[in-house]
Amino acid sequence: MTVTCRRATEDDVDSLYEIIQSYAEKGIMLPRSKEALGRNIGTFVIAENEGRFVGCGSLFRLGKDLVEIRSLGVTDGYKGQGIGRKLVTFLTEEAIAQEIPKIMALTYEVAFFEKNGFSVVPKEIFPEKVWTDCVHCKKQHNCDEIAVLKRLD
Repeated sequence: MTVTCRRATEDDVDSLYEIIQSYAEKGIMLPRSKEALGRNIGTFVIAENEGRFVGCGSLFRLGKDLVEIRSLGVTDGYKGQGIGRKLVTFLTEEAIAQEIPKIMALTYEVAFFEKNGFSVVPKEIFPEKVWTDCVHCKKQHNCDEIAVLKRLD
């Protein structure tokens, strides 16, 4: 299997929507409308295997020194094959290129992120995240996700 990562284009909105929606229906990812995906397409990357969509992720700026990996997902049948790692590496390299010293995520997959150089931290150190997304989440007052952080400086 040869997986490559690339920046998403407008043509990828439907595929992005499908994978994000599949995770959102399980309650493990925030849903995103097709319109929101289209508006933010420049923040997304796609993983492909022989031209087939197999995963995605987004790098969303929360402040001048902080970005978040979000909407990270791998399509069924391709999990456990290193695709998530490739996406995180691609997104981390993008943060480095933008000279952003910190990258965070909220996740249920702590071990995955720890294998990729992240450490568990208190969610409360990210007020930028709280006021950007958490205020719209139905789990806002009972969040069970774990915050992870990787320093790039």
